[in-house]
Amino acid sequence: MSGPSDYQPSNPALQWIERRLPIFGLIHSSFVAYPTPRNLNYWWTFGAILSFMLAMQILTGVVLAMHYTPQADLAFKSVELIVRDVNYGWLLRNMHAVGASMFFVAVYVHMFRGLYYGSYKEPREVLWILGVIIYLLMMATGFMGYVLPWGQMSFWGATVITNLFSAIPYVGESIVTLLWGGYSVGNPTLNRFFSLHYLLPFVIAGVVVLHVWALHVAGQNNPDGVEPKTEKDTVPFTPHATIKDMFGVACFMLLYAWFIFYMPNYLGDADNYIPANPGVTPPHIVPEWYYLPFYAILRSIPNKLAGVVAMFGAIIILCFLPWLDSARTRSSKYRPLAKQFFWIFVVVCILLGYLGAQPPEGIYVVAGRVLTVCYFAYFLIVLPLLARIEKPRPVPNSISDAVLAKTGSRSTPMVSTAIVLALAGSLFAGSIDSAKASEGGDNPPANKWSFSGPFGKFDRGALQRGLKVYKEVCASCHGLSYVAFRNLAEPGGPGYSVAQATAFASDYKIKDGPNDAGDMFERPGRPADYFPSPFPNEQAARAANGGAAPPDLSLITKARSYKRGFPWFVFDFFTQYQEQGPDYVAAVLQGFEEKVPEGVTIPEGSYYNKYFPGHAIKMPKPLSDGQVTYDDGSPTTVAQYAKDVTTFLMWTAEPHMEARKRLGFQVFVFLIIFAGLMYFTKKKVWAASH
Repeated sequence: MSGPSDYQPSNPALQWIERRLPIFGLIHSSFVAYPTPRNLNYWWTFGAILSFMLAMQILTGVVLAMHYTPQADLAFKSVELIVRDVNYGWLLRNMHAVGASMFFVAVYVHMFRGLYYGSYKEPREVLWILGVIIYLLMMATGFMGYVLPWGQMSFWGATVITNLFSAIPYVGESIVTLLWGGYSVGNPTLNRFFSLHYLLPFVIAGVVVLHVWALHVAGQNNPDGVEPKTEKDTVPFTPHATIKDMFGVACFMLLYAWFIFYMPNYLGDADNYIPANPGVTPPHIVPEWYYLPFYAILRSIPNKLAGVVAMFGAIIILCFLPWLDSARTRSSKYRPLAKQFFWIFVVVCILLGYLGAQPPEGIYVVAGRVLTVCYFAYFLIVLPLLARIEKPRPVPNSISDAVLAKTGSRSTPMVSTAIVLALAGSLFAGSIDSAKASEGGDNPPANKWSFSGPFGKFDRGALQRGLKVYKEVCASCHGLSYVAFRNLAEPGGPGYSVAQATAFASDYKIKDGPNDAGDMFERPGRPADYFPSPFPNEQAARAANGGAAPPDLSLITKARSYKRGFPWFVFDFFTQYQEQGPDYVAAVLQGFEEKVPEGVTIPEGSYYNKYFPGHAIKMPKPLSDGQVTYDDGSPTTVAQYAKDVTTFLMWTAEPHMEARKRLGFQVFVFLIIFAGLMYFTKKKVWAASH
């Protein structure tokens, strides 16, 4: 719809450029004077939201790549050092990790909007197919990015998903070997994935340019599915659509910021805070939530090759949608039966996502097969059949007639649909939480933590007491390899001065060298040193602890979790409850019992713990009343020790928590004001158009 522009800039310098490279005329015709249907609703703002999210992912990804080390032995540590030591590294990491989920939230809304309003129909077939290609590239990019932190779920997710290609006859094994760069997932795999993850976003950006180009050639669809006929049917893109999109982006940024600053781990997996270990398989290997419906389709078919074909077919079939649905009426707004089947299809996709996070056994497998059939039946049977038998309601003669008649009142309200989508997202999150839950252990009791909630802060006294418990009790077996002595004197920490942190470091002996004679030697610790490990290597740790290596405690409160179950995971989203890890750690420290319950067998050399998965733990009871003396008069009980050391370990896991929440409050105030200004500006701009 946008053709050659007659725009001429008034500035002489810009005129000189325009005569040689008409870039300003292109921008004016495509994003200023471009005629936009005047009846577009807020679902159309997700195109702008996706453009914003793509820009954010590329920007944060480029900066993160400057600090990331794509080496199997260093990748996990490099990510942690980004979060801890790079200025606002925690913000960059949260923006990028959360941004992936928000990107898929927006793209799913964008796709379902296209399905509902028939945006794939003539003359927009190429526009739709380019959108499906972008979606496939997003899935590949997201998967490779998920592998880069090199945590447990990253490693095993890469192992499982790449193994799927081995089902391809004749060439499958060669493809897997090529992806791995060897005979197992390892350092070559990580390097390949890092290179492709860095490259593909720019490929996506290129296809997005083609997508926008195709949009401007065919013109935008609209909720009524009728083409603009006169100038009364359209408004200039700027300022009308621009302001409306800015308001939509501002509202979406509130959700984005909610996760970045207050719920950064809500959509993630606790196992990814454990370094990748090829020798230990997680009890439940699940992909990120945005892959779950297709993962459910894959697992519902017992034959490996057929499952892979069905999984990819579930996406590729979208390319043929313009020809599968031959109905002449575009919008489901005027097709009562199509509207009902569309919402049934949405429910099918949500349920497939839920099943994708459940164990592949029993009723879950049967339900997965039924829903897989329903998924494909929608495209192959329902849509072609409805095109022949359904009698749609009369369509308005023009967009202006539809606006004047207020036919949009019969469509699904924005607010109610948004609530349904929010609940669906909560169902996804809850199912993932259930999938990654520990098996065989009782749920730990919830505690009141000073650091919980949007305004939570660390209790300085608890941090100092917890450090004392760690030093006198835990340090003999467990290290803090990601915590430096200087961190004790940094803002948001235990509140020590630089001199106190220096004195604390000097109590430790640090192995250094070689010296001029080529020998290693020991010296007093310095503030720049990290807490030393109590064992020289993992083998020595296992030998000293009955074959079980004590875990490093730097990230233990993030690397442990438990299921909350329905409806708590819904409440957790609104209350910002993310303290499952601290609850678990505190419960395990207090969960030792001398008497083993009847019916429970504990292996020799193990101890019974009520909250530990399987109840058999190699670690003996570490705490007892009166074991550590507190200088501030706090109770010297096991419960107090457990709470104090857990608070300290929560700080070691996230030393910038207070800065995160403080900045989050400021960002929220700004975004609320900005969204309000955009809303009233939009009302004023659109007043004359209505």
